[in-house]
Amino acid sequence: MTLPLVIVSVLSLMAVVLAVIIATRPDTYRVERTEQVHAPCDVVFRIINDLKQWRRWSPYDKRDPEMKVKWSGADQGPGAIYDWNGNKDVGEGRLTIVDSKPNEYVAMKLEISRPFKCENDVKFALVPNSDGTRVSWILDGKNNLISKAFSLIVSMDKMVGKDFEEGLSKLNSIAQSDVEGLK
Repeated sequence: MTLPLVIVSVLSLMAVVLAVIIATRPDTYRVERTEQVHAPCDVVFRIINDLKQWRRWSPYDKRDPEMKVKWSGADQGPGAIYDWNGNKDVGEGRLTIVDSKPNEYVAMKLEISRPFKCENDVKFALVPNSDGTRVSWILDGKNNLISKAFSLIVSMDKMVGKDFEEGLSKLNSIAQSDVEGLK
């Protein structure tokens, strides 16, 4: 066997092994973060269920102060739509509330068209307690071949999870401020 043939054989074998590893990656992913928000459930629900308030606490909106935003559909709740088009840090996409139940949850469809196309399900689960409201921000998505390969290098949970933590912390501050404003 000549050296070039050995090199081609080894590279081919490595490509097959890599393809097998990528193919065995999970078909779905989930990112979830939870925080105690020190405000009543109805206050927290009103903030999340109204996409016009998204800019007050979203960790993504501050990354592009020049981002173009358009609201359409319902004023709040199911059918409310938030379209954005921004720089490379925020991309372009649409967030639509598809379902909500007062003081329990808000479910959304997240469609990103840039920097890469994807659709995800987003849910904010609210659980009232003696300290206010326990809020979980949950993102569920499907991995295609490219995202499976990408997941070998970068963890979606680590990449997006820190944004969720920042957003929930800001939501806590905003909700507390709203409660103070009601007094």
